[in-house]
Amino acid sequence: MAKPIRYAVLGMVASLALAAGAKSALSSPHTRAKHIEVAFVLDTTGSMAGLIDGAKQKIWSIANSIVDINPNAEIRMALIGYRDIGDDYVVKSYEMSDDIQGLYGNLVRFRADGGGDGPESVNEALDVAISDLDWSDSDEVRRIVFLVGDAPPHMDYRDDRKYPETLREARQRGIIINTVQAGDAPDTYEFWQEIAELGGGKYFAIPQDGGQVDIIASPYDNDILKLQQKIDGTVVPYGTREQQAALEGKISERAAAPASVQVDNSEFYSKRTGKKEVVTGGGDLLDDVRNNVRPIDDIKDDELPDELKGKSKDELRAIVAERTDKRAKLEADMNELVRKRDEFVAAEAAKQPKPAEDSFDRQVEAGISAQF
Repeated sequence: MAKPIRYAVLGMVASLALAAGAKSALSSPHTRAKHIEVAFVLDTTGSMAGLIDGAKQKIWSIANSIVDINPNAEIRMALIGYRDIGDDYVVKSYEMSDDIQGLYGNLVRFRADGGGDGPESVNEALDVAISDLDWSDSDEVRRIVFLVGDAPPHMDYRDDRKYPETLREARQRGIIINTVQAGDAPDTYEFWQEIAELGGGKYFAIPQDGGQVDIIASPYDNDILKLQQKIDGTVVPYGTREQQAALEGKISERAAAPASVQVDNSEFYSKRTGKKEVVTGGGDLLDDVRNNVRPIDDIKDDELPDELKGKSKDELRAIVAERTDKRAKLEADMNELVRKRDEFVAAEAAKQPKPAEDSFDRQVEAGISAQF
């Protein structure tokens, strides 16, 4: 499919405007960001099934690539799935949040379906990503989008805000747009290249199924899983019944994940030195107290789990202190196991042929590393 000339012209106009000096975070000297916000805009039509399944396995590995660069970084992520008019949905959006465990749960529930007519609603998905997500305005935030798909945008929908206009706004707001093309469709390549160029980002190509990266198991993995279960056992859900159930659901969802995903999750939990949370998103009494989210004196009796109802504030403080001390010892053991695992994996990786660099997670990690 040849791209309409009028949109190529719009792209050239946008490029000239940017070159003339439109405000952009990329024009500033590259400094290590204290905060990073990443939005994944994923084509969730049927042809993307393999890549989406792979993304479910690698979201914690991608999060780890951020904390490896800066363990103190505050991380927020968003997830947007898109299909096309006539499918079950056109765009399904999950807001920017520091609750990465919650985002993982949303990603797990994504299923690839629909599509089949070639172009998809890429324009609408990008518009939602740039205009509707709750991006931070601070200069200390690095804002990055990964548009991942295998089909070009519909340029024939009259009511769509077309991507050249959306990308002008993104560049002015300092939001970097990277494109990740699954497969090798020539018409998608043409659009994805231009979107990355206008968005100040990079174009990446990966196999249709997302590519495969060998997972290196270590002799420490089982111990990490067992220790994580003990740490999870120290969690004290509080709040409304719904909030307590949501936290318990996240723990169950983590326990149901493949072993390699659980290990990556535990590594993220261990390496992150800023806001320490056993489960991201809050709702654990111990973490919310130690992170100064809620003082014990402000917690009402009806917010507590049944086992703690009726306790005096002094009794509650003593219980929280005892369990926090127990958790600190478990966390120290986890840090040591993670250190040993990292050393083992690095040594094993050095013995193997160079891993595939065209996989979904490798390309996303490369983009984050270059732009963070």
